[in-house]
Amino acid sequence: MPVMKKTFPISIAFIFGIGLTSGLLAQSTQDIVIPDYSAYILTPPAPETPRINSAKVFGVRPGSPVMYNIAATGVRPMTFSAKGLPKGLTLDAKTGFIRGTLKTAGTYRITLYASNSKGRNERELRLEVGDKIALTPPMGWNSWNCWGNAVSQEKVLASAKAMVEKGLINYGWSYINIDDGWQGKRGGKYNAIQSNRKFPDMKKLADDIHNMGLKFGIYCGPWVGTYAGHIGCESDNADGTYDWIKEGKHNENYKYVTPEDSLGNKVRKEHYHHGMYSFVNNDVKQWCDWDVDYLKYDWNPNDYYDTKEMYDALKTQKRDIVYSLSNSAPYADAPIWAHFTNCYRTTGDIRDNWKSIYDIGFAGQDKWAAFSAPGHWADADMLVLGIVGWGRNMRYTGLTPDEQYTHMTLWAMLASPLLIGCDMSRLDPFTISLLCNAEVNDINQDPLGVHAFRYYHSSEYATYVKQLEDGSMAVAMFNISSKPMTIGFIPNRFGFRGKLKIRDLWRQKDVAEINPDERFDTNVNPHGVAFMKIYPGNSRERITGKPTSK
Repeated sequence: MPVMKKTFPISIAFIFGIGLTSGLLAQSTQDIVIPDYSAYILTPPAPETPRINSAKVFGVRPGSPVMYNIAATGVRPMTFSAKGLPKGLTLDAKTGFIRGTLKTAGTYRITLYASNSKGRNERELRLEVGDKIALTPPMGWNSWNCWGNAVSQEKVLASAKAMVEKGLINYGWSYINIDDGWQGKRGGKYNAIQSNRKFPDMKKLADDIHNMGLKFGIYCGPWVGTYAGHIGCESDNADGTYDWIKEGKHNENYKYVTPEDSLGNKVRKEHYHHGMYSFVNNDVKQWCDWDVDYLKYDWNPNDYYDTKEMYDALKTQKRDIVYSLSNSAPYADAPIWAHFTNCYRTTGDIRDNWKSIYDIGFAGQDKWAAFSAPGHWADADMLVLGIVGWGRNMRYTGLTPDEQYTHMTLWAMLASPLLIGCDMSRLDPFTISLLCNAEVNDINQDPLGVHAFRYYHSSEYATYVKQLEDGSMAVAMFNISSKPMTIGFIPNRFGFRGKLKIRDLWRQKDVAEINPDERFDTNVNPHGVAFMKIYPGNSRERITGKPTSK
């Protein structure tokens, strides 16, 4: 049954003609010329020996299905095994997929192994069974920045296949998320939103994605209609019908349209409002029947009532669904977003230009640091790499290679969710090198979950630092000017002591060994970045005798 909301809907009434028009179709990406950026590739090829790249910590609620992959690079065939795997979980030795359920809360420490003809690798996994999920930022793909409202089951499934075939799954990329555009009318056993004709079988789509070892995400919002013009989780009618659908103001996929669309006039959005009746519980039950793993919940302004309503509905189910709030979360309510959601968008929609990257990344994220931590991530929006275009103006990203390095590095440092938004079927070698650098991804996925601190910032450059779980530190030096610069640091200014190594994370090699009072400098291109790690960190052994420094 629907729930009558305590608040009244906002009326945005107007009179206009009734008509039926088709929505815009996405351009083909096949004719888009992808620039040859091979000369800019810094990430070395993965070695033939095994390297485990999956998260070192994973959270699941008691009784919820466990879906964890041992993501690993190296030549195949590869065999996977584990020591300390708790009863209730099974490991497929060929795929590395860990599945099952755990009913008892607690911490389980597991050693994962990957072996092939070239060697063996191991990695520790801390499995936390409790109230928190999303203990590292989600990594995956979202349909919006490429396909927009023209998304379809075929395009989503092709993106999932590409994530496997192009090897991203071996680096921990896991979510395949449908954005706006899948919704039809209400119906089914819960009177929940059903899919439109572009998505003929949502349960089969979810099963196909899960069988590949990936996870499945969906989109909705608490208005009567969504941004792209499909029905949302609320209605003005108790039976879950929508007046604009009854009146025929929609296309064949139940997208809201009027004759004004074809005339090029601005369409007034009568469905951008909260309804009298909530169908949140109905919809959540349907998503769980479809085995959904991720929800993007989108409206503006975000508010306490609707955020908590969805949180409460998701908590009633025996399925872990990552709850991602969108968009432009008001900073005044930051403690609310950090408590009730797993990810919350701190900004409006990103675009593939330097101004957008700068405004979102450098000017808009610092204030969220106190509210970003394992289980609750400040989301700087999706990655604008590869072919994007939002379904209408398809193109290769407008970011230069250096700007793309800055984009990926800053999002990794900020512990932002990493959601690719491009046409996965046409991933080029340069874009793959950005997404498949195991050491860069490890910074984003570090179990400590620290949101980077801007240690220095001027009109020309910015230096960000991020403490890591093992005591080392990631340092990103960004040149935000239009001219080449030399940027550096002195380790003891960060509190280091003893002999230290400096590692270039993009090139995956040590570039210096210095004393803590020595300065390390490097050249950085305009709008580019130098991404380093200082290690091994300060000794954690007991100190005896006279201190070596003040």
